[in-house]
Amino acid sequence: MNLIQRLKNLRVRHKLLFSYSAAFIVVLSLSSMVMYGVMRQTVETSIESELTNSTSALLNMVRTAVSVSIKNYLRAVAEKNLEVVEHFYDLYQRGEMTEAAAKQMAEAVLLKQKIGTTGYIACVNSAGTMVIHPQRYWVGRDITDHAFVQEMISRKEGYIEYEWKNPGEDDYRPKALYCTYFAPWDWIINVSSYRREFSQLVNVNDFRDGVLAMHFGQTGYSFILGYDGRVIVHPSLEGVNLLEREGGQEHPIRTMLTRKQGKLVYAWQNPGDPVARTKLVVYTDLPEYGWVLASSSYLDEVHTPLDDISRVIIITGMACLVILLPVTFWISGSITRPLNALIDQMDLAARGDMSGRLRIESTDEVGRLASYFNTFMDRLQTYSRSLENEIAERKEAEAALRLSEEKHRSVMEATPDPIIVYDVEGRVAYLNPAFTRVYGWTPEECLGRRMDHFVPAETHEETRQGLKRLLSGQPLNSVETRRFTKRGNLIEVSISGAVYRDREGRLLGSVTIHRDISELRRLEKQVMDIGDRERQNIGQDLHDDLGPHLIGIEGLCTVLQKKVEQGAPDAPVLSAQITGLIKEAIGKTRRLARGLCPVYLVDHGLEYSLRELAASTSTVFGIDCRFDCRTEVPIRDNVIATHIFRIVQEAVQNAVRHGKATRVTISLYRDEGLVRLVVCDNGAGMQETVSSKGMGLRIMGFRAKMIRATLDFGEVDGGGCRVTLTLPQEMTVVE
Repeated sequence: MNLIQRLKNLRVRHKLLFSYSAAFIVVLSLSSMVMYGVMRQTVETSIESELTNSTSALLNMVRTAVSVSIKNYLRAVAEKNLEVVEHFYDLYQRGEMTEAAAKQMAEAVLLKQKIGTTGYIACVNSAGTMVIHPQRYWVGRDITDHAFVQEMISRKEGYIEYEWKNPGEDDYRPKALYCTYFAPWDWIINVSSYRREFSQLVNVNDFRDGVLAMHFGQTGYSFILGYDGRVIVHPSLEGVNLLEREGGQEHPIRTMLTRKQGKLVYAWQNPGDPVARTKLVVYTDLPEYGWVLASSSYLDEVHTPLDDISRVIIITGMACLVILLPVTFWISGSITRPLNALIDQMDLAARGDMSGRLRIESTDEVGRLASYFNTFMDRLQTYSRSLENEIAERKEAEAALRLSEEKHRSVMEATPDPIIVYDVEGRVAYLNPAFTRVYGWTPEECLGRRMDHFVPAETHEETRQGLKRLLSGQPLNSVETRRFTKRGNLIEVSISGAVYRDREGRLLGSVTIHRDISELRRLEKQVMDIGDRERQNIGQDLHDDLGPHLIGIEGLCTVLQKKVEQGAPDAPVLSAQITGLIKEAIGKTRRLARGLCPVYLVDHGLEYSLRELAASTSTVFGIDCRFDCRTEVPIRDNVIATHIFRIVQEAVQNAVRHGKATRVTISLYRDEGLVRLVVCDNGAGMQETVSSKGMGLRIMGFRAKMIRATLDFGEVDGGGCRVTLTLPQEMTVVE
């Protein structure tokens, strides 16, 4: 207790001396041990990393060498069997045997061969049908559904790797083949083997020198083991089964063969070594060949540099301790003097005088402490000014936030679709003007209230599910439903929505956008009605016109048959009459077909169809309808041509039926990179012709938009209407 009290009462200089010396000794000892441990770990990690990288390089080298060896082996077998097939084909060509016998003998030779344990030779023709296979199940089957077969058919010759599962097997196994092609019989001869059996086909001499050339330290080396414990490549134990070796050294080998990948430290004694030495090995496997590849190094060779490091650390520590005493007194004085000055200035600051500053005499820790003190005092003096600046910046940020909110509000108010913003309780927080325009309710009638009254009863469950989806964080995308307006009308709408949150991610409410699709549904219904009417008209024409016409022809044919059988002299006249009726039936059929598809079914294209339209209009309505094509304008796309024809057809019908025109001109020409099609008439004018808001004009506009064309209506001097369709030449014309 007295010793502790005496230590407390020592001057700072002596405390620094004793504490610094003790701390130095402790820190030096601990740091030396840590340094030694770190160096040891670093060295071991370095050699382990080197062994790992070398093992990976060894794996790539062996895999590449084996792949090349296997490829060459399969190629040699394939080319040799191609020569066998060519030999039997030559015998057939020389007439020594029939072609069937030549094929049978060639097949027998191919099927007798085994590649490894289960590999075999097979043949496929260019259609993907198996011609020759050891299993009769596959012969004659189409196997083009396999990707490697398609590749084999397209290449005819080369090396291919793939996955294969035979009937009755559960899993696919990796496999490789080399194929050649015998054109006279259309045989793609493929020699295949499972990768698991490649070890039986590999020539170890192809890569033995490369493996043995790898060294680590003075005596470390790389080696290859088989899964059965037999050494494939080793500096001194090649061909030995290590699992059967005496001396208790089979345990690490069995561990490597069991784990297949990893690292292992064990004692090992090679032939010629006096004692066993601790060894580090990093190993991995090559499963397709049943091999384990390893790189090893002896740890006593790795730890040799650490002994020199230990001696250097001890000598350095003793020298530093000798220098410690005078340096400690000098350092303690350089610390205590500035500390006393700092205490005096802080005492003044505590009494309210913040003008005091310390003189900076150095750039060490004490000098930095003085600099920090001066900076601290400067910051205290400028704190009020900084606070005022922060307040001003916050006001500017709030103004910018309000401006951003106004911009978003402007966008929402300008949106043509109704927008409703709900709070987390489902009450209305905002309505844009489009909501009042579509539904009729004003913001004053809805803000702060729920909108249950405009949801039909039959959609309540659907609405609840949508709200549940929104509140779960999922967006609501274009859900079609119905809603009531203020007047009680039920309209079709498409609803999209999402939730919004605060900066902390808390749910604040939801936003929904309503799009009125009632007009769209009405147009869809009109289009369906028009389609039904057209089908009804076509059916009526077939029933009332073409049907009776064909029945009459059938009756005349019956009469003709009887007259021919009786040898009546007027049979040729009746035959000519039947021929005329058949021609009329053909004409009616063509008119019906061209009415359904005027461009697709006419080989001459758009110009011919428009010319026939003008001719048929003149005939049917008894007016002067002409088609004028100044230059040839071939159309590239039949869909575009069909839309153009339908627009012209509708314009002509409007001119005749609504405008009461007696003369209609259809013009098609090119004009400065554009294609123009103009329909002019001398009828009652544009007001009578196009003032209708019926479905015909809407479909004309819709067709024009579909082909990215513009449709214009205008007056003709002297009375009448002009319809102009304009579209880019490069989109429709074949140059």
